[in-house]
Amino acid sequence: MKVTTKDVEYIAQLSRLTIPEGEMEKFTEQFNQILNYADILNKLDTTGIEPTANVLPLSNVLREDVAIEGVSQEVALANAPEAFEGGFKVPRVIE
Repeated sequence: MKVTTKDVEYIAQLSRLTIPEGEMEKFTEQFNQILNYADILNKLDTTGIEPTANVLPLSNVLREDVAIEGVSQEVALANAPEAFEGGFKVPRVIE
């Protein structure tokens, strides 16, 4: 598929971009180069190659998600400089 100057103007309008008239030919040529490269990739024989989401093999390295008992309110407030109504008392930030 060949991209024309009119196509580039339309793409720029959709993208909310302003392309100066002097650079319109340059952008048209670059779009066509990208599409030519995509055509080369489409011609590659990929039979027998399994589709992948990543180029490198990845494995989940995260730990198992296990629910554990949390800290009680009393223990959490034990080292607080000040507590107020069951919570941490902090200096006022907003007047």
